[in-house]
Amino acid sequence: MSDQLPANSRQVLTIRHAAETDTEALTTLINEAFQVERFFLASDRLNATEVRERLARGTFLLLQDDGTLVGCVYAELRGESGYVGLLSVTPKRQKSGLSRMLMTAAEDYFRANSCRFAELRIVNLRQELPPYYQHLGYQQLGTEKFPPEIPAILPCHFLIMRKELL
Repeated sequence: MSDQLPANSRQVLTIRHAAETDTEALTTLINEAFQVERFFLASDRLNATEVRERLARGTFLLLQDDGTLVGCVYAELRGESGYVGLLSVTPKRQKSGLSRMLMTAAEDYFRANSCRFAELRIVNLRQELPPYYQHLGYQQLGTEKFPPEIPAILPCHFLIMRKELL
């Protein structure tokens, strides 16, 4: 991992793959982390059924501090590309470098599975996100319509971003 903990830190940060038994904790964490999207979404970000569906297609990498779940990221292998999504850090631990650790873990997972690229989608209304992902080496490729089944309060679309994995 690229982020270093302070020398006086007593944290024991570990990353592991999620199991189905993590579904409820994952659902809670993701919905808490995505509260920031309530200005344009009329519901929670996802439910336990959606978490299980994602676990059947890909994996969630879980970041734990002394066994307590503090972050996660969804990673799905799609041929030469890996799809990364639902980057979530518990609100009280946001802006502390944990999201970068999770992104590094997802990219390492993709590299280990022979992916050449990492791709993600972000909602255009989250104006703080493009600069963050650009800082991590992602470039915008295009846009995609927002799914009509997700109840958005404001008009929005996805920005598609991609990074070449070296």
